[in-house]
Amino acid sequence: MYVRVVRFTDVSADRIEAVLAQIKESGGPPPGVSTSRLQMLSDAEQGTAVVLQYFDTADDMRASARVFEAMDASETPGTRASVDTCEVTLDLSPS
Repeated sequence: MYVRVVRFTDVSADRIEAVLAQIKESGGPPPGVSTSRLQMLSDAEQGTAVVLQYFDTADDMRASARVFEAMDASETPGTRASVDTCEVTLDLSPS
């Protein structure tokens, strides 16, 4: 499993609500994105958010990254500060 970790700054509650509404309205991520799981973590006090995009394969992650990178800034929770692409090497989630 692979995870694309994107950190955003300049995040407001209004922007988060707008992004969540857009995702719910469209029924999920944009066309061309094949996530197996999507999470958004936000810190209202700091005005930051971290988006975790999970993928079954590295190829899925790379292809989806191209879609995310082409997105208009108005479709994101804030200013993209960093992007990490990771392979999950440990997951201690209870079964």
